[in-house]
Amino acid sequence: MVRIGYTMMTEQAGPRELVGHVVGAERAGFDFSVTSDHYFPWLASQGHAPYAWSVLGAAAQATERIPLMTYVTCPTTRYHPAVVAQKAATMQLLSGGRFRLGLGSGENLNEHVVGGGWPRAAVRLEKLAEAIEIIRKLFAGGEVTHRGPHYEVSAAKLWDLPDEPPPIGVAVSGPRSCELAGRLGDLVISTEPKAELLTAFDRHGGTGKPRVGQLPVCYDPDRKAAVARAHDQFRWALGGWPVNSELPGTTAFATATDAVRPEDVAEAIPCGDDVGEFVEAVRPYVDAGFTEVALVQIGGRHQEPFLEWAEAKLLPALRELGS
Repeated sequence: MVRIGYTMMTEQAGPRELVGHVVGAERAGFDFSVTSDHYFPWLASQGHAPYAWSVLGAAAQATERIPLMTYVTCPTTRYHPAVVAQKAATMQLLSGGRFRLGLGSGENLNEHVVGGGWPRAAVRLEKLAEAIEIIRKLFAGGEVTHRGPHYEVSAAKLWDLPDEPPPIGVAVSGPRSCELAGRLGDLVISTEPKAELLTAFDRHGGTGKPRVGQLPVCYDPDRKAAVARAHDQFRWALGGWPVNSELPGTTAFATATDAVRPEDVAEAIPCGDDVGEFVEAVRPYVDAGFTEVALVQIGGRHQEPFLEWAEAKLLPALRELGS
């Protein structure tokens, strides 16, 4: 049975609201939750970007059972991997073993704030692989000194370690990232329901490991309102990862998506309150072999109605699909 998750979208709500949303998701019966980790929203109309790790700490205390996960953190530029290891170990302790560390190679949108330029994709993946190596060494305990092509670590040690380190997920978008995920990850992460990504992941050691997808949706009893909101706040998602990872800010995303029409968004994102349409949007992930799918309800002020509707109608229908 496919597990259905809920996304705390830090680009569309403030920190207190996000914690309230995940409490509601736990109450509604979602199987897990994930959290974006951004310094900027993609579009100014989204309007938020609180510090995800503070939100996660608060969520760990406010909830009891729902698993928590970064989707995803970039451990290479804005954060040093030794610091990410400390944060993740602390989250695993605070949550009582409910945390998973989702990692990716990052976006210029968020990482540019510390300067130094934005490296090409191949270098970003090299840095990600080295960062994961450092994080795993620190999770293993003891003192770590590391001198590699991209990072130095000098006599670092995590003094508060959980009995079981958090599983590491790796975001993928093509063959090179799938190879890295299969070799170094405990699970794979993708925002596209492409079976070939999972096949490549399995080829490099991913067989039997969880695979987590993500899907934006826009619930509203007024379908026209849902389409308008999805277009206003989520049209950036139609750009694709090769473009989205390079754009430097909200103005660039607005310009790049200027020609995207509401009807284009409605074709790509389920909008309204037709349970069948939402189920059919999740089906490609299940057919591709994903074991978990996290839903993103678009619009920060529209979470509570979505959670009520999901509990009553959507989640039961999706569990049928998964079985």
